Amino acid sequence: MTAPKSFSAARTLLVLCAATALLTGCSVLPKGSPVQVWQPQESTAPTNGAATGDFSLRVDTPNTSGALDQSGIMVMPEPGQVSSYKGARWSEPPALLVRHRLVDAFMAAKLPAVTTDDDHFASDYTLSGDLRAFHTEYRSGSPVVVVRYDAQLRRGGARDLLATRSFVVTQNPSGVDVPQIVAAFGAADDALAQQVVAWTIEVANRDRASRPASDDDKPARRSR
Repeated sequence: MTAPKSFSAARTLLVLCAATALLTGCSVLPKGSPVQVWQPQESTAPTNGAATGDFSLRVDTPNTSGALDQSGIMVMPEPGQVSSYKGARWSEPPALLVRHRLVDAFMAAKLPAVTTDDDHFASDYTLSGDLRAFHTEYRSGSPVVVVRYDAQLRRGGARDLLATRSFVVTQNPSGVDVPQIVAAFGAADDALAQQVVAWTIEVANRDRASRPASDDDKPARRSR
């Protein structure tokens, strides 16, 4: 018993399409939706009269895990439910966005030298930490941007901690659309950076004042 001619012809057409898909673009799948790439706007500026320090600093990329390892713009529509804004992602993973903002803020504070873990230079102090939150969550039906950074400060390459502190910043977006959410992330990043800079300089200056100066305390003169 032979297959009907119509069935045989259809099967032949499908086989030919599958065999030549890579060469001719033949596809039965819909084209993917375009993805918009976003970066929080930078507006960090030195605060008039803010304390500064005469020491070099290395800023390490924050540790992350789970969804924060990716570039999606994360949102929690319900407690415990993690999703991302469709058709939108960050230009870089959140850990790098936060590190860049911290470096800019420390440089604006006029430290003699600010480097990162990419540079492999020695420094008087090292700032590291964990990025625990970088998402939007809904509270009482309204979006709130949440950024949490657990900071750790060490002397140079020492393993012993000099000080630790957890920073949590929230920001209310002006609306629910992605551009408004991204703008709120930019404001939250600025607030976080200013708080971390002030804390780091205070702790480092207090530490340097509590021990005698030595040649090892002289900061490197290289800025990133």
